[in-house]
Amino acid sequence: MIKRIAVFGYNRLSFDAISRLDQKSHDILIIETDPSLIKLAQEKAFKTISIDFRSDGDLKSIGIGQDIDIIFCFLPNDSENVFLTLSARAIDKNLNIIAVVESAQAAEKLIAAGANKIIDPYQICGQKIYELIKKPDITHIIDHTVFGRHDLHIAEITIPEGSSLDNTYASELIQNKKQDLVIFGIVYNKLGKVLHFTAGEQDRKLAVGDIIVVLGPSREINAFKKETSHV
Repeated sequence: MIKRIAVFGYNRLSFDAISRLDQKSHDILIIETDPSLIKLAQEKAFKTISIDFRSDGDLKSIGIGQDIDIIFCFLPNDSENVFLTLSARAIDKNLNIIAVVESAQAAEKLIAAGANKIIDPYQICGQKIYELIKKPDITHIIDHTVFGRHDLHIAEITIPEGSSLDNTYASELIQNKKQDLVIFGIVYNKLGKVLHFTAGEQDRKLAVGDIIVVLGPSREINAFKKETSHV
């Protein structure tokens, strides 16, 4: 089934995000008002449209509340992304909203406004640097998976009922994993829908419903999924 995605704001971050999506299973629409950016998006063969994101009528005209499954809020300012999130959530309570932020305060506002997931590019870069400096074994894993194989994927694995991971600590998961994977972070069900990076964060207990975000080859990911299901 093809998913329809509306991307608000065409920039390097949004381009990197959507260029990784399978074009056969995603119908992508770029919403942009800058003529120069519209031209760049069209040169990459993306469909584009120029609307006023502050208008509920314009949002509905592109399919929000009807057949749009996901929106990416990648507008230049946090305040714009918060406004867009509020408006889109009011139109469609089931819409999947992914938003980018620049400040911690904006992240809290976006979650309150109804965003499903928050992307903080600065935190991601900082945590990656921390991983490489403090945990040199991560470099080996990345070299092996990224440069040694082609079937690299990012996966979200939910801890199921009866899993042996329930009531264990995140640090144990990282130390005891058998697969050739990079564990980027964990979404703790009780703490909301924010990704907590494994490096430099407080060591917390895992529970049923928590989501583990991993990077690696599909075979290793599938093996890890089976391991998480063991009692």
